[in-house]
Amino acid sequence: MTTLVLIAKETLPGKVKTRLTPALTPEQAAELAAACIGDTLAATATLPATRRILAFDGTRVPAGAETFEVLHQVGGTLDQRLGAIFDEVDGPLVLIGMDTPQLDHDDLAPAFDSWPEGVDAWFGPATDGGFWALGMNALSVDQLRGTTRGDLIRGVPMSQDDTGRRQLERLVNAGLNVTMLPELTDVDTIADAHEVAEIAPHGSFAATLAGFRQLTAAGPARFSR
Repeated sequence: MTTLVLIAKETLPGKVKTRLTPALTPEQAAELAAACIGDTLAATATLPATRRILAFDGTRVPAGAETFEVLHQVGGTLDQRLGAIFDEVDGPLVLIGMDTPQLDHDDLAPAFDSWPEGVDAWFGPATDGGFWALGMNALSVDQLRGTTRGDLIRGVPMSQDDTGRRQLERLVNAGLNVTMLPELTDVDTIADAHEVAEIAPHGSFAATLAGFRQLTAAGPARFSR
């Protein structure tokens, strides 16, 4: 009954994970981004989603997403793109990003076993102040008060250390009953990458990072916070 949406961009060198350079080359950063997507797809494969959508910015669909419907992202800022997804897709919807390869099936299972009575939204905070997951039920006319679900996202400044707080406040101030998901680390920096690889050492993300010889020779301590 719940739709899973993965928002992602094509893993082109110089276009993804740019904050991982110069510790990584643009090609390595793109390879690591592809591993992020691969591990995320694997973690969500057994969730009982009734519909799976890849909200994609690019042309070459990542391996493992062949069973996903592809919804090409609209133009505009991130809040506008997220808002458009929630307006486009009907019914209960949980949207996740591509930056948490340590994601485990159990992190999202509560939102997919069955949507609990009285829960209007799910929110997964990120350690950098953003969020990695956002879900909303099919809200009533009274709850929306003339707006749409997308309007509850549009206008929230993205990629800031208070983005998560402001998005959560937007939901709560609209009168929604929000249930929290676990806090996860987004992979933005090389320090984040090493942290996540330690959390999930058996995934393709950790294996890919370990394969970059110049990093393994230098050691994670070089890139500590």
